[in-house]
Formats: sequence, C-alpha cells, structure tokens
Amino acid sequence: MPTMGRLIGAVLFGALAWYTTTLIIPLFPEGTNLGLFQEVNAVFGLIAGWTIAGPRAGTGYVASLSYGLTTLVGMVVMAVFFNSFVVMIERSLRKRYDGPGEAVTDVFELFIEHGMMLLTPEILGTLLVGGLIGGVLTEAVGRRFS
Repeated sequence: MPTMGRLIGAVLFGALAWYTTTLIIPLFPEGTNLGLFQEVNAVFGLIAGWTIAGPRAGTGYVASLSYGLTTLVGMVVMAVFFNSFVVMIERSLRKRYDGPGEAVTDVFELFIEHGMMLLTPEILGTLLVGGLIGGVLTEAVGRRFS
C-alpha cells in the first residue's frame, strides 16, 4: 500500500543512487560506454527505498538508522549485481566465454571488481551518510504523515 514513508524512501534512496553514480563514473576507464548506468542505478535506489525503508517508517528514530543502512546495502548489492550481469551478457554476446559455467563465474568476479570501485573514501562516506540521513528523513516523514 502506498504511503508517504514509501514515497519519500524511494525518492531519497533513488537520489542517493543517482548522486553516488555521478561519483563513480570518473573511476571507469576513459571512453567506457556506460549507457543508462545512472538511470538503472537510480531505479534500484527507488526500489530499495520503496520496499525496504518505506514499510519500516514509523518504527522509531533508532530503528531508522538501521533500516537506512539496510536499504543502502540492498540498493548497492542489487545495482552492482545487475551491472555485473549486464557486462557478462555483453561479453557473452561477443563470444568471450567457452561455456555457461565460465560466464556465471565471471558475474561474481565482475561483482567483486565493480564493488572494489566503491571502496574510495568519498563514495563510502557519501553512501554511509546518505543512508543514515535517508533513513532518518524517511522516519520523520513516515511519522508525520501516517
């Protein structure tokens, strides 16, 4: 059921994903075609905010810190896995793999490789602070409008 907590959670975590993606883009090699990278990541932020943070709004401000971080982790895992899967599909269409087992293994190697790109102080700080603030603001709006 749509609530203000769900809406605000979706908007805040979608915006966090969008902004964090702008910080990640310069880390890719020059000339890399990223396509709809920002948009796809923002959608995962929207989904995580709607399904993880939104339903928990109204449970208290201490809990909001916890579900803000939980939403953050869910958003990052979904986005990194999906982007790794897309890269694997592109590589498989270029016939870079000898079989499906190698392709599946490469998804997890790409997941680790792409996840390592997030391990800069600027990106980690943005994600951590954004997740905490997103949780608290979702809680505040959820309490106010429910």
